Amino acid sequence: MERSQARSLAWMGVLTALLFAGQVVMSFLPNLEIVSLLIILYTIFFGKKVFWMIYGFVFLEGFLYGFGMWWFQYLYLWSILAVVALFFRSNTSPLFWSILSGFFGLSFGALCTLPYLIAGGPAAAFSYWVSGLGFDLIHCIGNVVLCLVLFKPLYALLQKAFPI
Repeated sequence: MERSQARSLAWMGVLTALLFAGQVVMSFLPNLEIVSLLIILYTIFFGKKVFWMIYGFVFLEGFLYGFGMWWFQYLYLWSILAVVALFFRSNTSPLFWSILSGFFGLSFGALCTLPYLIAGGPAAAFSYWVSGLGFDLIHCIGNVVLCLVLFKPLYALLQKAFPI
């Protein structure tokens, strides 16, 4: 392994740990999280390598919280955000990313319904989604506010460490 590859891998490990630590530190707040913002930023700076960080993060969560149905949802939920961010990764507007992050938070519950749709049918998926709409709204607002406040400083910090 080349030195630059080893350095990149080490940084990805550190950033994955920060992703996990950010989630754990904010876990007492209902549906307020920094994970969406960090995944967007990691996608901007690391491109497709973000998927290694996402899956590392999801595995760490599984080891801490257990491997329930939510865990399978996280495997694809965070990947969806990264895929969307890949299409727009040249955009550096905090407002754009805040809107996207908010939309992701608002649609989070709907995206979580896939296992319920498969296991229980449309009625189970719909009832799961509707019961969580209040939390999705909080998720949306939290994502927008966090992104508006933290996007520029975190972007600047990552740009110093990993110039694009």
